[in-house]
Amino acid sequence: MNVTNVQQRNTDGFSISIVVYRPDAELLAGTLASLAVACGELRRERPELAVTVCLVDNGGLIDAQVDVDLLEEQGISYSVVSGHGNVGYGRGHNLAIERATSAYHLVLNPDVDLDPAALVEALTFFERHPDAGLLAPRIGDENGGLQYLCRRYPTLFDLFVRGFLPHGVQRYFRRRLSRYEMRDVINEREVVWDPPIVSGCFMLFRTDLLKRLAGFDPRYFLYFEDYDLSLRAHDVARIAYVPSVRVLHHGGGASRKGSAHLKMFAASAFKFFNRFGWKWL
Repeated sequence: MNVTNVQQRNTDGFSISIVVYRPDAELLAGTLASLAVACGELRRERPELAVTVCLVDNGGLIDAQVDVDLLEEQGISYSVVSGHGNVGYGRGHNLAIERATSAYHLVLNPDVDLDPAALVEALTFFERHPDAGLLAPRIGDENGGLQYLCRRYPTLFDLFVRGFLPHGVQRYFRRRLSRYEMRDVINEREVVWDPPIVSGCFMLFRTDLLKRLAGFDPRYFLYFEDYDLSLRAHDVARIAYVPSVRVLHHGGGASRKGSAHLKMFAASAFKFFNRFGWKWL
């Protein structure tokens, strides 16, 4: 395993991990550009705060030819961890979490763009609410709509309908999906406390809490690792959906990524339900 450091500092502060595997160069460049702006705003508000980014290369980062040095322009330290192969999403983030010495740690997807004020808003919320240990943002889509990525505990039927049925058929199950996606409480204005499950595309933790949980369960290669971590986080802290923290997510579901992803989805679902309990309908 190789670790390339640029101005690496060990200090309390704000750390971010991004795991990439054969990344879409345009999306990753957008994520890093928005992250640089958001971190710049954070450092302007809190100049004493050290910000570090860890890029975990599960493969293909060098081929993407993305300019990582733009982070330095905002005074952000970064490291690249590589040479370990494709160890999966959760285990990749754990490589960064193990090294983190920060007060806050952000788990971030390489297909998420941050609002310039997102990190300032997030830390302000944490400081006002010391009982909050994990924060989920308002997640938008490319058309300006709201993605309902907070979840109630799923049934197998919920996952099948949402992940694999055509949109024209899903409308017959609208009430059921709305309940699963918490559409009755998630909105653009109000903080929602303790949603059972939040999305792994943006999970902002108090780092000490994340370390107490030992990060992601490495038994999940891809999919459901965020479900697992969300449910375990409830045992030690409160979770908050905070709509003033705004991001844009470009991601898609497993059914649109081919048969290999469908197999990984099924394998992870089996592990998840075996651990937390099966619900069919």
